Amino acid sequence: MHDASSALARLLDIMARLRDPQTGCPWDREQDFASIAPYSIEEAYEVADTIAREDWDSLPDELGDLLLQVVYHAQMADEKGMFDFATVARMIGDKMVRRHPHVFGDAPAEAGQWETGKAQERLARNRAGTLDDVPVGLPALLRARKLSARAARTGFDWDTVGEVAAKVDEELDELKVELESGDRAKIFDELGDVLFTLATLARKLDMDPEACLRQANAKFTRRFTAVEHDLAARGLTLADVDVKTMEEGWQAVKRRERAAQPQE
Repeated sequence: MHDASSALARLLDIMARLRDPQTGCPWDREQDFASIAPYSIEEAYEVADTIAREDWDSLPDELGDLLLQVVYHAQMADEKGMFDFATVARMIGDKMVRRHPHVFGDAPAEAGQWETGKAQERLARNRAGTLDDVPVGLPALLRARKLSARAARTGFDWDTVGEVAAKVDEELDELKVELESGDRAKIFDELGDVLFTLATLARKLDMDPEACLRQANAKFTRRFTAVEHDLAARGLTLADVDVKTMEEGWQAVKRRERAAQPQE
């Protein structure tokens, strides 16, 4: 604990010095909450990516980058007399104790205890609506999953995965109708419904839609790059071939991947 306290104190001192009006870093001095917020989101994704790749050697470094974002915001708030890092740490500590009365108190463990605590906190902040505190700034797929999960806790949900899958088919049919109409505003709206329902399907399957899409992105990148490499081995580039040849290369890459998979 002593080492952790010393390391954290050093980090707080470093940030204060970087923000010093006279001797700090010019770039760090000119930042504000709005300009730093995108970096906070980016660093959180880099942590998630490192975990997904199981790159445990890099994880401490990425977690440090994420911690720096918290320290950065706390330092800027301290300069404005709003709050400091100690306030942040104290508040999250208090929240964890408050939401775990079965651990830090005498209450028995009960299903829904966490959500009950959150509901009480929303009331205390005059945000009584079920969906009020689902952050608008979340990635859209993740927010869609959270919105449907929050609504589901009130009973507003499908009973089975099959019912949600049928809803996906229904939304796709509605999108196809609008594709025929050519009305871009309606296509935009129906495509959003498809994506929202897919996020709900992911929730019903107990899967993270962002993680599913990240895996799909990685698979597409891997296969597309392999197609490029195969063409390069033949002295060709993508500009030299037509779509039919690209598709043939894509299917060849897929066959190689299937052949390389261990057989049960």
